[in-house]
Amino acid sequence: MKRWLVLFCVSWVGFASAQVPQFTDLVKEVSPAVVNIRAERTRQSDRWADQLQDPELPEFFRRFMDPKSPRFRPPAMGSGFIISRDGYVLTNHHVVADADEITVSLSDRRQRTATLVGADPLSDLALLKIDADDLPTVKLGRSASLEVGEWVVAIGSPFGFEYSVTAGIISALGRSLPENSANYIPFIQTDVAINPGNSGGPLFNMDGEVIGINSQIFTRSGGFMGLSFSIPFDIALDVVEQLKTEGKVTRGWLGVLIQPIDKDLAASFGMDRATGALVAEITSDGPAAAAGILEGDIIVEFDGREIDLSSQLPHFVGQTRVGEKVDVVVIRDTRRERLKVTIGTLDDRLLGVNRSSGQKSDTSLGLGVRDLTDDERVQLDLDKGVLVIRSVGTSAQAGIQRGDVITSMGGEQVQSADNFGAQLEALEPGDRVHIRVLRNGRPSFKVLKVD
Repeated sequence: MKRWLVLFCVSWVGFASAQVPQFTDLVKEVSPAVVNIRAERTRQSDRWADQLQDPELPEFFRRFMDPKSPRFRPPAMGSGFIISRDGYVLTNHHVVADADEITVSLSDRRQRTATLVGADPLSDLALLKIDADDLPTVKLGRSASLEVGEWVVAIGSPFGFEYSVTAGIISALGRSLPENSANYIPFIQTDVAINPGNSGGPLFNMDGEVIGINSQIFTRSGGFMGLSFSIPFDIALDVVEQLKTEGKVTRGWLGVLIQPIDKDLAASFGMDRATGALVAEITSDGPAAAAGILEGDIIVEFDGREIDLSSQLPHFVGQTRVGEKVDVVVIRDTRRERLKVTIGTLDDRLLGVNRSSGQKSDTSLGLGVRDLTDDERVQLDLDKGVLVIRSVGTSAQAGIQRGDVITSMGGEQVQSADNFGAQLEALEPGDRVHIRVLRNGRPSFKVLKVD
């Protein structure tokens, strides 16, 4: 038995070794086109200015933190890569944002001052131009054909350590990030070690082609924790072309706020599986409203493409030409409806959402509500709805919190606390009902399950 175990382990080690690719030739080939970026910001940040106003700050530190001192204007460090022989360089917008001077360091140690051609904060991409000729360039790949599990390589300058190479696999595709309310980027998730300074650097496939731009990490410590996110290069190519020709990026706009569908929400809407994008809010003067899309509709198809994940919809809409008429299929009251929508123009102002009483409690659901006061109605710009004053047990498990404002239940508008109580009393054991809530001005749907 012991001999068998030894032989097995030796065989497994040999098998595993044979599966791990060699990166040396790839790195030698692609490294010359990778650059280090230094962004100088001479303007004093508000953070330092605020600290200087602190009356409890000792005079020694006040002098040390003199806003005229360059010591407190640390440059931003990041990475990038050359996409054309005449000096176009791609990086992250957050690396060069508000920079007064941008310096690009080439692999042969030459340094060039870069001009910002254009930037797109929504995709976190920036296009730079340096004065140079006959530069080494990366091979441009396509991200559409990527598969989960394939090997990828990142090159960048984490913490200023230039030309650091890390490798891993693609963990997932089409990821949306909770911090990104717009979610116009379906990120590539990898387990490649990425740290501050890697931002803007390239992500290569095993053919030495750029298939992503390293952009973000998910961390609780400030450093790498196994979750890295890259911008798909297919999206970057479109952004680059618009920045070159127009200096800015124009995107399509639908005028809806959406949320994902889980199995409980799907069941409450009478759906067999969790798919599509649930419309939580409609912009009153937007394209969706004009086309007849309603709150509570579930968008399952856009311009002939199925919406499996809600994160797909913003990307599809953003890539659609302004003024184009497209078919949108929604599920409404368990029926499929096809609507024609004329796509509008996404404006930066549209990325966010502008925004004595009776009481009723249901002890079995752990939910207590009251009517909104007149001042609260004015502040929230609501005519109807109730304020959650208690949420424990079943309602808390559904994600409803004290301070939430409930505006509808099961597709019916909530008029008052008494009206809401009557709606709750009509529920039967085993029922699942979707409830629309406002939290910090943002709407979402929750599913309340009656035991």
